[in-house]
Amino acid sequence: MASEDVKEVLLGKEYFEGCPGCQVDKRKALQRGVPYKELSIIWIVLLASALPISSLFPFLYFMVRDFNITKEEENISYYAGYVAYMLGRVFTSVFWGWVADRYGRKVVIIFGTFVVVVTNTLFGLSINFWMAIATRFLLGSLNGVLGPIKAYASELVRDEYQATALSTVSTAWGTGLIIGPAIGGFLAQPADKFPAIFSQESIFGRFPYFLPCLAISLLALVIGIACFWLPETLHMPELHKVSCPDSLENLECAHGSEEKEGTGRKRKTDSSGSLLMNWPLMSSIMVYCVFSLHDMAYTEIFSLWAVSPRKLGGLNYSTDGVGEILSFTGFGLLVFQLFIFPPLERRFGFLTLARVSGFACIPLLTSYSYIALLSGVTLALLITCASVLKNVLSLCIVTGMFILQNRAVDQHQRGAANGIAMTAMSFFKAIGPAGGGALLSWAQVRQDAAFLPGTQLVFFILNVIEAIGIAMLFKPFLALREP
Repeated sequence: MASEDVKEVLLGKEYFEGCPGCQVDKRKALQRGVPYKELSIIWIVLLASALPISSLFPFLYFMVRDFNITKEEENISYYAGYVAYMLGRVFTSVFWGWVADRYGRKVVIIFGTFVVVVTNTLFGLSINFWMAIATRFLLGSLNGVLGPIKAYASELVRDEYQATALSTVSTAWGTGLIIGPAIGGFLAQPADKFPAIFSQESIFGRFPYFLPCLAISLLALVIGIACFWLPETLHMPELHKVSCPDSLENLECAHGSEEKEGTGRKRKTDSSGSLLMNWPLMSSIMVYCVFSLHDMAYTEIFSLWAVSPRKLGGLNYSTDGVGEILSFTGFGLLVFQLFIFPPLERRFGFLTLARVSGFACIPLLTSYSYIALLSGVTLALLITCASVLKNVLSLCIVTGMFILQNRAVDQHQRGAANGIAMTAMSFFKAIGPAGGGALLSWAQVRQDAAFLPGTQLVFFILNVIEAIGIAMLFKPFLALREP
């Protein structure tokens, strides 16, 4: 190694030929300004995984009805909850995190994106209730993108832009959860909506919910192909060892033994350290789980409540109407993430934003039952504004949890740490749709109850969950990793 290279090693700026993580670090060292290219990469990759999760919400009520799984209209929301989310993530997220730490983030991202193409297409072709559940289970168990891409986002940009990158993750995820229903709402039942283009005898007439699934799958296919050109961020210590001459072995030149922190200092990593004993990590995951349960139940309830008839306390919206609301919500979320969140985060800090957002959600959700009493343009305007604000507040909370989780561990553990977070979160998100659907179904049969009638009960219980999450955002429960 030349003397100039030795100097770089001693200064802690070593870059090893053939190591993908080193090449990314080298590019980050030369990076100036907001990394828009890197943020765009994160955005489009995550969008492909997020869209199919919620695209079914506007038509799920009608899809379950068409399966004839129940004859009682009040029970449709109950059965819809079992189809809504992919329980398979509970069982495989840790495995995908391990794969990301061992073989790289890119491998998991590419595989997971192509899984969307296959399983989401099959879901649109479901002929009965059980096929729908099976394809959603496969989609959840085989698509492990979300955990590794959080690690990927924190590694792809310079330290000062990590909060922005992780807010891009939560925004892309949140936007996908919002645009997904918009796509589902606009494209479901095309033979009924656009008879001049789609006949009842065509595949889209026989499978009325196939078109939105196909559109999302085609988008995922394009993104999956583009993922082959993604840079890998994982350091490969074996390549470092090959590059290091014997005389410099004691300098521990492999990045696997040391990792740069946001302060510019280095911290020794302990590869044998148990993630389950890392309380800053585990406490942030637990808080994340509570808010994930809340957000998934809210997402399920909102779409089912919006299309439910007025006699059951709903808004009696069509799938198009729900799609329009969620389209505006997605646009508002994007504007907030790009132009408002970064200065707010720099001014107040991500944890303060998360706490304030949690408190603000409670009166907002309380207002939903009263907004439902309105009609016409006033109803459309207020429910759209409330939807935008609710998702903006959720973005602030989730981004804060992402940052805490990734700062609680070093790089060689980030994939596994995010895998644990995904497993726990997926369990709670699996409960969310089923519980939300059952809760809404129960509330709809008690319209004349003396205490919390109809949907007032639904939003009260959502607020109780929110309050639990807020309490967990403070000490002594929530712990921060010491620098």
